[in-house]
Amino acid sequence: MALKLAIVGRPNVGKSTLFNRLAGKKLAIVDDQPGVTRDRRFGVGRLGDLDLELIDTAGFEDVTDESLEARMRAQTELAVDEADLALFIIDAREGVTPGDQIFAEVLRRKNKPVVLAANKSESKASEAGVLEAFGLGFGEPIPISAEHGEGMADLFAALAEHAFDEDEDDAEAAGKPVNIAIVGRPNAGKSTLVNAIIGEDRLLTGPEAGITRDAIPVDWDWGGHAVRLVDTAGLRRKAKVQERLEKLSTGDSIRAITFAEVVILVMDATHPFEIQDLQIADLVEREGRALVFVLAKWDLIEDAQAKLAEFQEEVGRLLPQVRGTPMVALSAETGRGLDRLLPAVLKAHGDWSTKVKTRDLNDWLRMAVERHPPPAVGGRRVKPKYVAQIKARPPTFVLFASRADQLPDHYRRYLINSIRESFDLPGVPIRLSVRSNKNPYAEGEAKGGPGPAKTAPSSRKTGLVAKRRKAAAEKAREGAEGKSKAPKKPKKVKAGNPRGRTAKLARPGVKPKRASRPASSPRKPR
Repeated sequence: MALKLAIVGRPNVGKSTLFNRLAGKKLAIVDDQPGVTRDRRFGVGRLGDLDLELIDTAGFEDVTDESLEARMRAQTELAVDEADLALFIIDAREGVTPGDQIFAEVLRRKNKPVVLAANKSESKASEAGVLEAFGLGFGEPIPISAEHGEGMADLFAALAEHAFDEDEDDAEAAGKPVNIAIVGRPNAGKSTLVNAIIGEDRLLTGPEAGITRDAIPVDWDWGGHAVRLVDTAGLRRKAKVQERLEKLSTGDSIRAITFAEVVILVMDATHPFEIQDLQIADLVEREGRALVFVLAKWDLIEDAQAKLAEFQEEVGRLLPQVRGTPMVALSAETGRGLDRLLPAVLKAHGDWSTKVKTRDLNDWLRMAVERHPPPAVGGRRVKPKYVAQIKARPPTFVLFASRADQLPDHYRRYLINSIRESFDLPGVPIRLSVRSNKNPYAEGEAKGGPGPAKTAPSSRKTGLVAKRRKAAAEKAREGAEGKSKAPKKPKKVKAGNPRGRTAKLARPGVKPKRASRPASSPRKPR
């Protein structure tokens, strides 16, 4: 059931921007000019796994005359009246204004649940405005940035407390029958059990294996509870199913498990929990259905109490994912233990439909983390923040934590087993997803992807380019080994073309700096 949410506040605080973000598309016009939105705008949005019916409203003005602003205020108050929850937005950069205080008084008179959000909190300049918002009296304000998508996880947690505390069409669900699929290996006593439950020979039975081929539904009423029993064909190992007709029957049985709410796994008490029984139980758990074990033909067992304790210990060891599943030992022929089956089925159905309050879940999370803190991965510890139940049947929870992708599987199993123990949900399949706030820098790296892979020089190109590179490499290697290079040939100078000093002296008007003295001239005495 979607939560109807009215986004209210002063003009130009970012209501339409948040409306567009929750709706996932630009439905409302957004501009820096205040008063752009005038009419109520409706839309459908989603935050995490929370379905929302959104109402975007005009900015609240404290006027009561016949002006346009007064009519816009009336539309805003109508939106609050018809919504389940009012999301009160303030501008964290401006802080709490007199207009915010007046509108807070109006919301208090409406007697509606209010969630306070401080928008435009992406900078440190908004911290003072967030602290001022405590004075409005609506609890802890949630710092968000509708423009950049920051704080959406905290907003989800605040909205989930109001969304999941309410019952979802319980009256309608009470009139629907409980769908029960009865499955097991061939000749385990499934059809005999259905006949014993309803008290008549409704289904064909016999000592031959594989009598039932279709999934046969049987409507029945037990103690005022509408029940639909679905008898299915026996499920054998896939390698042994060769005939086309048996393949069709197997597919029909698996389809019955998919559409059932509670699955009764019938096993022959003389040799229960064989490989095929374990595979069927694992299939039921993966499909997320409530499970009840039935040990049929119990009248053939001697020392029943010791055997039952042994089987319960065995199922906890072989199927830890369904530990605590109710186990009923009975005999359809004699009726022994038959009266315990339907109460166990309805108890499993009630546990499977359980909805836990968000407040209780977060109290449990705090105690679970204190008792067994999450391990440190890569030198940094994973920090669980809060948890909420997003749906029932089966109970499904979402845990927000830092570095959620690095939470070890063994700690996830610890949390699931702790939920089962703390809220009395034995044998119920529980789903727990772990998420973290979005990191735009990490997303940018992910979108950019890794750089081009470096390949070996010899495998890049072939042909002439490769030959040139090979020759250059050999030349460099020869130089590194110290081989003498071939002497350079002197350059030939053409005759009649002097160079250097000779050419300079040959120019007209140029005298040498120092004239050469003839060797035969005598030296002058000092």
